[in-house]
Amino acid sequence: MKKIFLSFLLSLMFIASAQAEPVKIVALVNGEIISTEDLSDQLNIFMLNSPIPYNAQTAAMINQRVLAQTVEQKLKNQAAAKAGISVSDDEVNTQMKAWAAKNKLDLSSLKTRNINRQALADNIKAEIAWIKLIRNQYYQTANITQKEIDEAIREVTEDMGIKKYLVSEIYIKKQNASDIQGLVDKLREDPRFELYAAHFSDAPSASNGGNLGWINSGKMLSAIEMRLSSMSPGEISDAIQIGDGYYILKLQQVFDPKQNPNFKPDPQEIKSLLENQKMEAISKNKLQEIKQKAIIEFKQ
Repeated sequence: MKKIFLSFLLSLMFIASAQAEPVKIVALVNGEIISTEDLSDQLNIFMLNSPIPYNAQTAAMINQRVLAQTVEQKLKNQAAAKAGISVSDDEVNTQMKAWAAKNKLDLSSLKTRNINRQALADNIKAEIAWIKLIRNQYYQTANITQKEIDEAIREVTEDMGIKKYLVSEIYIKKQNASDIQGLVDKLREDPRFELYAAHFSDAPSASNGGNLGWINSGKMLSAIEMRLSSMSPGEISDAIQIGDGYYILKLQQVFDPKQNPNFKPDPQEIKSLLENQKMEAISKNKLQEIKQKAIIEFKQ
């Protein structure tokens, strides 16, 4: 399946002009079709928010991301439908307006930006349904207890004597890293690190804008900690090659217990952190479970 996936990426170089070509089936997700027209619509939506231009150097990375997201959208829709999750038109319209406001767009101008309104609405509906599905599972199985909050506070309090780094990451696999230095240069010019991470990072943290949270000194790979120890808050690292990929790091903050002797954890912040962690874990595990059971066929 990986070979088919990689070979198919080459043909996706021409998605932008797909509307001039006959519509073809790109993939089947549990029998549901993804066509070249679908991918063209998704690419246009993706590029509206992308800080990176679509060209010969970036096409493979962008196409891979668009295809993967389109497959995941199908899987999320199918899972939500199977669970009986419904999304009203009012919910979709409210989120559509919020999306337009965030992107400083008038919904009536979508056509002039080559955005298929129905495709956008379908994306928003799929995400709302998925969030409902994950929340339902969270409330059924993973409510945060006071005992967990107290334990987390105890651990944090005991942990206050250790130096920590608040770090965000972008991880790029070797096959997608042909212009890795160009990405580093762009990140140093553009403050939207989280947006780049969400769009292009191959790490699980992409869903959280690359944010890894606070990491204790001594708990990281030596190459990464060595680089972080020489960085200042706000700085972007060079690409660090480890194994089959490259890490680009952004150091957000440094906690030095010698300089912060009176720091105390906030119970409400701890509770929110634990909730977010559980929700993310449920979402990740649920999607992985669905993928493992799915029948996904990529057409050449």
